[in-house]
Amino acid sequence: MDSGVNKNWSSGDEKLLLDTIDHWVENEVKPIAREHDQEDKYPEELVERMKELGLFGSTISPEYGGLGLPASIYAKIVTRLSSVWIVPGGIFNTHLVMAAAIERCGMEAQKQEWLPKMASGELRGGIALTEPDAGTDLQSIRTRADRNEKGYLLNGTKMWITNALHGNCLMVLAKTDLTAQPAHKGMSAFLCHKGAGYDVAKKLKKMGYRAIDTCELTLDNKQVVPEALLGGEEGRGLQQVLGGLELGRINVAARGAGMAEGALKMAVRYAQERETFGKPIAEHQAIQLKLADMATKVEASKLLVESAATKLDTGQRCDMEAGMAKYFASEAGVYCAQEAMRIFGGNSYSTEYEIERFYRDSMLMCIGEGTNELQQIIVAKQLIQRNKI
Repeated sequence: MDSGVNKNWSSGDEKLLLDTIDHWVENEVKPIAREHDQEDKYPEELVERMKELGLFGSTISPEYGGLGLPASIYAKIVTRLSSVWIVPGGIFNTHLVMAAAIERCGMEAQKQEWLPKMASGELRGGIALTEPDAGTDLQSIRTRADRNEKGYLLNGTKMWITNALHGNCLMVLAKTDLTAQPAHKGMSAFLCHKGAGYDVAKKLKKMGYRAIDTCELTLDNKQVVPEALLGGEEGRGLQQVLGGLELGRINVAARGAGMAEGALKMAVRYAQERETFGKPIAEHQAIQLKLADMATKVEASKLLVESAATKLDTGQRCDMEAGMAKYFASEAGVYCAQEAMRIFGGNSYSTEYEIERFYRDSMLMCIGEGTNELQQIIVAKQLIQRNKI
């Protein structure tokens, strides 16, 4: 974000953009969500529309063809979209985390080569960090990058990689020095196009978060040129990657808040339609207590997301705030989906009702972009660091 933020966004511009997003979500996203989820079918036409709307360039600087949205506006888009379906936000989230790393850490030639094509959606990317035996503990990755006369050879296996199948590029975290201590000093990030040596082993079948390409990826002597090394300097990969995760965590937090809000809206409507003992269940106090708790968590989630996004926009350190937002809002998404299931009763277990999809999707937000347990540790450490006695 930093210098990429377009500071000329007025309240009128913001309203016009969000009205456009609302219309798109209601008329193009909502009608296809259930079908694509149930069939685990990638939303090709929706992705093309996302290109037209500029969503793949949401937070990329206008200098490189993006919208340069402040994180605060970007988060509102993600929240509104996720109140209906979280998959589209996932498609451009990991893409924008990669773009943010390039804009923040890349050499100017790398920015000129990659960012305009990423902003238009011609290049759709992601980040290849996680491995079968390394998730939260990224310093344990085994993927290696060995120098040769043409640049680097990448070898290793990555797991749970979004946009690996339908996208066409990735930022890959690999070890350039296996003996470095601490281990992060031997880690580097590479900008990698699809091609020879880049093999999508399989699309993973998932309980929820369907219709998006989450894959296992094998790099087998994948040759990249020297210019693929992000920033042109080895040993800085982990810092380059982690710096972009604040934007990613704000996205996940916004998706959690959106899911919580979507579940609440469905529950409020259903509670007024469904009758027991001669009256709508919304008139039963037990249901009212659930709705009140849900509504409070939704509003609190939105405020935490806004707080983290505002700090990111103003260039302040926000790992604690992003961690708080991601932790609370994702848990709120799970809570509201579960409570809505109880309000829907037996009907919640039928695929005829959308709430079962929210229930299946919600748990992912507590795991993705760093587990919530990790977020709690980040928050606690920063709390102590900022209030030393």
